[in-house]
Amino acid sequence: MQLAQNLDISDYLIAPDPSATRLTRAVQGVDHNGDETTIRVVEERPLTIFLNKQEIVTAMTIGDYPEYLALGFLRNQHMLRDDDEITRVDYDEELETVVVRTARSTDYEDKMRRRTRTSGCAVGTVFGDMMEGLGDVVLADTPVRTSWLYALSAKINRTPSLYLEA
Repeated sequence: MQLAQNLDISDYLIAPDPSATRLTRAVQGVDHNGDETTIRVVEERPLTIFLNKQEIVTAMTIGDYPEYLALGFLRNQHMLRDDDEITRVDYDEELETVVVRTARSTDYEDKMRRRTRTSGCAVGTVFGDMMEGLGDVVLADTPVRTSWLYALSAKINRTPSLYLEA
């Protein structure tokens, strides 16, 4: 079954690029009829993230937009603050490493000693105080219409996807 696709991705800030050759590789296999076939499969690779001079984590990723992934991870882990000035983000494709540099000196040695293992999806590790305070979270009383969810699901399902291509 072929899903309908929406090739207009102009309203995305960062658009997926399923045709990027580095994200998949060809493998030989046998199909359901016993015939030899070649298909593209998603290939994950390690990405090591540094904050200033400190290694933070090595995550398995598809390698798409590594600089944004590093920034998002560090922000999610509360290692980048609202007032941080990011002075530079460097990605070394050969070393598969991103270094995020800030004007503020950082040291998360203590935080990194306290790890929580998660399911293994994405990074599989959260650090330190990430789990603390979740019980105090109060969500805004914002209405969400089911029609919005259906429209968003339809948009996601029609967006070009690496996993639909491979």
